[in-house]
Amino acid sequence: MAKVLIINGSPRNDQCIGTAIAEMLPVFREEGIDTEVVNIGTKSIHGCIACQSCAKTGKCVFGDDIVNEVAEKFREADGLLVGSPVYYSSPNGSLISLLDRLFYSTRFSKHMKVGAAIASARRGGTTATFDVLNKYFTISGMLVAGSTYWNNVHGFTAEDVKKDLEGLQVMRNLARNMSFLIKAIADGKEKYGLPEVERGAFTNFMDGK
Repeated sequence: MAKVLIINGSPRNDQCIGTAIAEMLPVFREEGIDTEVVNIGTKSIHGCIACQSCAKTGKCVFGDDIVNEVAEKFREADGLLVGSPVYYSSPNGSLISLLDRLFYSTRFSKHMKVGAAIASARRGGTTATFDVLNKYFTISGMLVAGSTYWNNVHGFTAEDVKKDLEGLQVMRNLARNMSFLIKAIADGKEKYGLPEVERGAFTNFMDGK
C-alpha cells in the first residue's frame, strides 16, 4: 500500500496544524493511502553543522534525536506532508533544523516522491512559510502537490481552524491531489519508467571568471 509520511512541526500536536492534518486523514484512507504522523514540535533538534559525516555513512552524525528515525520512514514513503505554524513569517525552527538535516543527510533518491506543505497562522506569514517548505521538495526532484488555494489554514486555536471552511476544503482537496499523484506516478513508473536524471555538472565558478 502506498504511504504518506506526515511531519507535524507544531509544538501543540492537536491545535491548528493538527486540525488541518486531521481533516486530511479520512481522505487518504478513502483513497487507499496509508499514513503515519510524526510529531516533532517539542523535540530538541540540533541544526546541521556541515560536518559532512553523512556523505560517508549515509546518515546524520547526531544519533540522539529523531532525524535518522524519520529518515527511515521517509525512505519507505511515497509522499511527504510537512506542516508548520508560522513563526515570524517562517516555519518552526525545530522543523527547519530537522528538514535541513533530513534532506542533506539522506542519500536515497527522492525523485518522483510527492511532497506537500501546509501552514497555519492567525493572520499573515502563511505563504512565506509555505514557500520555504516547498523548496525542500523542488531541489530533490519531488513533485509538489497543490490544492484549490495555497495550502494554508487560518486561526489562533483549533476551534478557529474548524471555522475556516475554505481552509479545511483546501486540506481535503490537497489529500486527494497527493493521492492521485502517488497513484499516477506508480502507474507511470510501471508503464514508462521514471524520467532519466542527469548528474555531473556542478557550476561553482571556481575559475574566477
